[in-house]
Amino acid sequence: MFPIMTVLFIGAMYWGYQEHQEKNNVLLKAENSYQRAFGDLTYYVHKLNDELGNTLAVNSASKDFQRKGLVNVWRITSEAQHAISQLPLSYLPFADTENFLSRVSNFAYKTSVRDLGKQPLSGEEFKTLKSLYNSSHQISSQLSELQNNIMSSSLRWMDVEVALSANESGTSNPVVSSLRHVNDQSTQYGEVEWGPAVNSMYTDKRVKLLSGKPITAEEAMKIAAKFMDTDVSNIEIKENGKDSDFPTYMASVKDDADGDKKVSIAAKGGKLVMYAHYRDVSEATLTLDQAEEKAESFIEKHGYDDMEAVSYDEYYNTGTFTYVYEMQDDTLVYPDKITVKVALDDGEVIGFHAADYAAHHRDRQMNKPSISLNQAITALNPDFSIKDQRLAIIDGELGEEVLCYEFTGNINDQLYRIYINAETGIEEKIEKMSRSDQAVSS
Repeated sequence: MFPIMTVLFIGAMYWGYQEHQEKNNVLLKAENSYQRAFGDLTYYVHKLNDELGNTLAVNSASKDFQRKGLVNVWRITSEAQHAISQLPLSYLPFADTENFLSRVSNFAYKTSVRDLGKQPLSGEEFKTLKSLYNSSHQISSQLSELQNNIMSSSLRWMDVEVALSANESGTSNPVVSSLRHVNDQSTQYGEVEWGPAVNSMYTDKRVKLLSGKPITAEEAMKIAAKFMDTDVSNIEIKENGKDSDFPTYMASVKDDADGDKKVSIAAKGGKLVMYAHYRDVSEATLTLDQAEEKAESFIEKHGYDDMEAVSYDEYYNTGTFTYVYEMQDDTLVYPDKITVKVALDDGEVIGFHAADYAAHHRDRQMNKPSISLNQAITALNPDFSIKDQRLAIIDGELGEEVLCYEFTGNINDQLYRIYINAETGIEEKIEKMSRSDQAVSS
């Protein structure tokens, strides 16, 4: 037995050595990846600071160089964000620094894409650029100092990951401490005036618009019972987000044998936000037209009049229709949007979302277009084949509602909706449409 045991012992030692080597190789590969990502982050933040400085250094009349500088800022910031995503920071509160880079990227993009000849950088925007230059300089200095410490002290990112995964809030790991310091410094960047174009990207207008007189849980139960056509005694109610900007009541049907049914109602104003019937859907038997009829019958029953279907999506034996409000002059109002999900086995509406409609729907008095239909057409690509045209109200880049000419048509064998601003005559928005969208809107 001795020779056999000797062979097994040697084999076990060899296997253990191989496993150890493979583990070390994996750890080394991960460590190299983290080191490279942090090096990239430090480099890109340094370049970001340089590019912001270059943009500020040129004459205020140098529109072309300003545009070039802003485009470079947007590109470099995107690279820095990508580098951050490669670091083991999932347990670390690094969100303020990531948010800062995101806002820098969006500020540069929104500013660079406009016509700086007609709408040059304002005094506030130059002030913002200077603030970003100073802030990026601080971040760059801190990251460079941390990189030097990592290299001189032979610190490992793998130790950072272990410390973070262990949730050691008071860890003495110098890398973790330095990163927390960088993130803490980022809180002051919230004082930067980003402008309405960027701020609108980080705010949900529905939170502000979904307001009104607070309702009680009993009132919410009555609204839910009426919507689901059941008795109040069958409803269970729960308040969500009581201390948030958007409190709601979630009403559920008790002991429903056919799957859970839930209705979400805004606690301020009592408007319907969402309805869902969670059940299994069998094989589809309905056509697109039949499902659309079911959806239209449902929204009319619940008082959503003058709605126009604008898109359709089929997924797992369900059809989801998007409707927008249609004004008396046939103008489509895209902010007043609802979606209806229909089960294609029996035509039951199993999903309904109306938060946008509840927040935005109101009587509107829009100005008449400043440009004619023919003038708007001249802004289109000559190869664009127009199939349909009408007026539409959409959300603009600054979060305001914009009156546009909506053109539906083909170019390069693809279907598009193109929105031409009815006041300025420039492209406001372009959407590529699916063939199912074409079918439901025809």
